[in-house]
Amino acid sequence: MIAMSGGVDSSVAACLLSEQGFDCTGVTMKLFDNEGVGLDREDTCCSALDAEDARSVAHKLGIPHFVFNLSRDFAEHVIKRFVDGYMAGRTPNPCIDCNRFVKFEKLFARARASGHDYIATGHYARVERDESGRFRLLKSIDESKDQSYVLYSMTQDQLAHTLFPLGGMTKAEVRAIARARGFRNAAKGESQDICFVPDGDYANFIERLLPHSPGGGDFIDESGRVIGRHGGHIRYTIGQRRGLGVGFSRRMFVVGKNPADNTVTLAGEEALYSKVLYADEINLITVDALDGRARVTVRTRYRQTEQPAVAEAAGDGIMRVEFDVPQRSFAPGQAVVLYDGDAVFGGGTIRETRAK
Repeated sequence: MIAMSGGVDSSVAACLLSEQGFDCTGVTMKLFDNEGVGLDREDTCCSALDAEDARSVAHKLGIPHFVFNLSRDFAEHVIKRFVDGYMAGRTPNPCIDCNRFVKFEKLFARARASGHDYIATGHYARVERDESGRFRLLKSIDESKDQSYVLYSMTQDQLAHTLFPLGGMTKAEVRAIARARGFRNAAKGESQDICFVPDGDYANFIERLLPHSPGGGDFIDESGRVIGRHGGHIRYTIGQRRGLGVGFSRRMFVVGKNPADNTVTLAGEEALYSKVLYADEINLITVDALDGRARVTVRTRYRQTEQPAVAEAAGDGIMRVEFDVPQRSFAPGQAVVLYDGDAVFGGGTIRETRAK
């Protein structure tokens, strides 16, 4: 079962597997109702054009194509977690939640129930089995397109039954295949925004869903002194400098948010740096459990250069990560992903940060 979004990557994934002799079925997931969340653009995710592009490729390949309505699961496990996270002062990552709860849980379960041996996607990543029989999630050969960061929550069972045909290819090679096969989406662009908030205005999206979301509150400094007014804590993210709407004698950054009293803390850039973070919702891939201290490299953002660190268990399902040098702008709610060379060691959700 191939998850076909209508984009060029999943289309070429379907093409490669079909040409390798797999018995393929293409599936496009209807994840949300554009109109239902105030969007009526045809260039957003889950538009009728996306489904038609996927159907066109499936027809050209001679494989069946279906549309699965997973909008209820997406609303509960992605949109709701996104909104709840922002309301709680966190910065959630809905793309990771979509992979975790929808693609590799709900769609995976449907594939298994309908007798499919594998699920396949157009992600740029690789899966290998080591000498012990354990499955490892590896970076893409093309590191500029690597998507292993958003896949760290995959389980051993999911990795054993997932195919990533594009993991050993470059984007240029993928587009060349699409052009050679005459796919109508060969030159289709890539979405750079959260699919259900294509204009990037998260606060307005939340306010449409929650009419009683928090309004204006106080900017405070690190001592708790009021230094200005803001438009609601959901409008700000850790590390933000522009768009504060208040002028100061020096550059000020968002370093904290307190939803309980709707305050946003501002400070100089030096206050953004932390050396230690704690994470929960841990998933480990290369090992069953953290035993002692593990030397790893770490990403706390999707395109970040990996940073050397040490990870260890901190009890009660919490992982402690200490970096060799202080890092800038950790945001609670974001993912921390650990690597051992090209392999994803594991990851979790950032819970809190400390200077040391």
